[in-house]
Amino acid sequence: MTPAVCSSFSSSPADWTAYRADPLRSVRFSPLHHRDSVMAGRGKLIAVIGDEDTCTGFLLGGIGELNKNRKPNFLVVEKDTSITEIEETFKSFLARNDIGIILINQFIAEMIRHAIDAHMQSIPAVLEIPSKEHPYDASKDSILRRAKGMFSAEDFR
Repeated sequence: MTPAVCSSFSSSPADWTAYRADPLRSVRFSPLHHRDSVMAGRGKLIAVIGDEDTCTGFLLGGIGELNKNRKPNFLVVEKDTSITEIEETFKSFLARNDIGIILINQFIAEMIRHAIDAHMQSIPAVLEIPSKEHPYDASKDSILRRAKGMFSAEDFR
């Protein structure tokens, strides 16, 4: 590692001696690393309510987490999953302060449309996404309809 790469080192021999004694010192005390750690501490999770393929894809992408109460940030909706369970999970995701975005398959969102329409806060953001077997239909997306209502045609000219 050279002094140009590590911002916490000067070119003094004492710094290089300290580095040889403890190579991770530059990482632990780097101001840039500290800032990233602080930002990560304030980060929020993505939650997913979807079919098996959707949840598997996002879990393979690394979104899977358990909160301090050992509750996951995803729900795999299967044929025997009740609408009550989907709605309770959605409301529990809304109540969690560690979730910033909720992704939900649009065909599942249709099942709990009243709960999604009742959510008026910007965080967590609720985004309806397509699934493998159900394409996205913009006319059914209440969040998109709400966003369109905020702008007029002249705003886009």
